[in-house]
Amino acid sequence: MSGSSNQQKIGLDQTLTQRLLPLQVRVGRMLEMNSIEIEEEVKRALEELPALEVADTESNHEPEDRYNETSEQMQLADFGGEEEIPSTFLYARRSPENDGIASSPGSFAPAGENTMIDSLMRQINEHNLSPDDILIAQYIIGNIDDNGYMSRDLKSIGDDIAIQAGIDVDEKHLREIRDIVRSLEPAGIGAVDLRDCLLLQLRRRPGSPIVDIAIEMISDYFDLFSKKHFERIASMMGISPEQVKEAMNLIRQLNPKPGSLFEQTSLQRNSTIIIPDFQVETDGHHINLSLLNNIPELCIDATFDEDSAIKTGQQLSRAEKDASTFIKRHRDEAREFIKILRTRQETLFKVMSAIVNIQRDFFLTDDPNQIKPMILKDVASVTGLDLSVISRASASKYVATQHGIYPLKMFFNESTGGQDSETSSHSVSAALKSLIDNEDKHHPLSDEALTSMMNEKGFDLARRTVSKYREKLGLPVARLRKEI
Repeated sequence: MSGSSNQQKIGLDQTLTQRLLPLQVRVGRMLEMNSIEIEEEVKRALEELPALEVADTESNHEPEDRYNETSEQMQLADFGGEEEIPSTFLYARRSPENDGIASSPGSFAPAGENTMIDSLMRQINEHNLSPDDILIAQYIIGNIDDNGYMSRDLKSIGDDIAIQAGIDVDEKHLREIRDIVRSLEPAGIGAVDLRDCLLLQLRRRPGSPIVDIAIEMISDYFDLFSKKHFERIASMMGISPEQVKEAMNLIRQLNPKPGSLFEQTSLQRNSTIIIPDFQVETDGHHINLSLLNNIPELCIDATFDEDSAIKTGQQLSRAEKDASTFIKRHRDEAREFIKILRTRQETLFKVMSAIVNIQRDFFLTDDPNQIKPMILKDVASVTGLDLSVISRASASKYVATQHGIYPLKMFFNESTGGQDSETSSHSVSAALKSLIDNEDKHHPLSDEALTSMMNEKGFDLARRTVSKYREKLGLPVARLRKEI
């Protein structure tokens, strides 16, 4: 078919691709885990991998109970008899919450969590409401976020109630129940925004001319209030600057996040607990680095050791082959987990050692101004590790020093000058914060003035750069920092 327009061509293309092995993926995932997560991962592996067990690290054969005294028993041994034991110590022993650890005198563990939902529902139950209205209130309370604000509109909540509870409720009745929720303690709960939250609190205050001024200010001039245009507010409301100042002092006493008054749930408390992954100790000249965790030494269960029948070359029956395959599979899984865990620990220690070496001046002094510019490449040049490995190893990790606990990400910062500049972003932030902290609050410094003063201090920065650092510090522009 010489006249055909269709032609087939065979060609050879050479491409370069990079694929991660399953083992590398698992190592990367475990590198990202912090100390709490890795301990949970080890517990899970010990439960799920039958060939994995905790190694017996006892180096002697002393009687089992010789060193099994609790700290409480050791303290009791210091007293001559029961009559010499202080009552505060006895109370701590009886506390069901101390779990073997004596609590301080006068400390009491709460019987139950006083969460926001628990507190609001207890207050709702004190109202004379029907079961359906209590259920509606429960749905409304369930849509209040941790700050105390309504996270969804009433129409969406009403749709949920109709679909999930089978209760048809009109918007008017839904608003009535919502208003009951908004009347609960603390004042401001159930607000839709900050303006609404402040008004809810102001309207519960005893009536006075200043309260009336504050309510009018928030209700009718909130935009000017949020921008701190106090002179314009005084002029438009026909009041004196002194009255504006008194109203502002009253508003500052209000709580913009009423939900913060409640205790966190157990899950929230656990998520905010910071447990350091490393510890750095120094005597002023030498630095000692430790990897902190409660990970035990792991090994292969003796019952999953090499099959003797395979070693001797004996013929195996079908059942024996299946058993041998089972043993080998679980043994390999346990060995792989031990290898991954060891790789993780070695990598973390190598990365942290490089950070300590580069930031040696900081760890000797605990002075943030001593932190040098450092990026992932600097650590890679010392360790020889890939940038992605270093990034995973430093993510969500913390180091404890003699003066505090710091996130590892704090030590990664680019220089503010040229390539050889030793000025880090921490030094710039500290200098800028010092200028703003010491400024005249009645006449705060503009970004142009801050730029000029930073340049006088030896920081060669543009105004845009100063603005960026100010925003990073969470500090507003000069107009919003002004006080009356």
